[in-house]
Amino acid sequence: MKILSCYSIKGGVGKTALAVNLAYALAEAGQRTLLLDLDPQGAATFYFRIETAEKFRVRDTQSLADGLRRNVRGSDFAGLDVVPSHLNYRHFDILLDGMSKRRRQLRKVLEEFTPDYDVILMDCPPNITLLSENVFRACDAILVPVIPTVLSSRTLAQLADFFRHEELPADLLRPFFSMVQRTHKMHRETMENLPVEYPGFLKTVIPLSAAVEKMGLERKPLLAYDRSCSAAKAYRALCDEILSL
Repeated sequence: MKILSCYSIKGGVGKTALAVNLAYALAEAGQRTLLLDLDPQGAATFYFRIETAEKFRVRDTQSLADGLRRNVRGSDFAGLDVVPSHLNYRHFDILLDGMSKRRRQLRKVLEEFTPDYDVILMDCPPNITLLSENVFRACDAILVPVIPTVLSSRTLAQLADFFRHEELPADLLRPFFSMVQRTHKMHRETMENLPVEYPGFLKTVIPLSAAVEKMGLERKPLLAYDRSCSAAKAYRALCDEILSL
């Protein structure tokens, strides 16, 4: 089983759009996929027309695993299940802080899903917390959307610095350019220079697209209602690239 996360310190970079469309594309490619919506905002849950998770108490690793498993919901799409978000997820750090090996609990929990899924994909809140550290230590790859602007590039640098400070493997970070407008000079220059500094950059580029904004109205992945637009083609290409890692 492969464990992936969609993560960025910065909000508004296309993280949840990535999670929703990548989960769909993975399932369409024949991968039994579980999307775990860890963001208390619950945008991924909303897009899939799924009710919020039932609240559950966490005392130890097993109770956390049992609580997540009880909340697994089937989506409208074959091969794709979702663990929906809950506002109570904002307390994950407090729950994890009371456990032994508090930075490594999530990996143990997710390994219990190995018989049922080929891929677990997590949509993560935009911050660095104890939950984030668990995500970092649980993942086989961390997908980081980067808008080719100064602020988005800066948050990638902050994340890379955190990995160095905590002695986490830098090659887990797999940034890619998101919401790109090639007509902008800054975007073109950043896309040329930043991958030199961060060799783990994926080659696929997700363009800025009005079609992606309609996900909130359609309440489904872009790939489920507009397969021919440039962003949809890019998400499928990104899925192929990730499967080849």
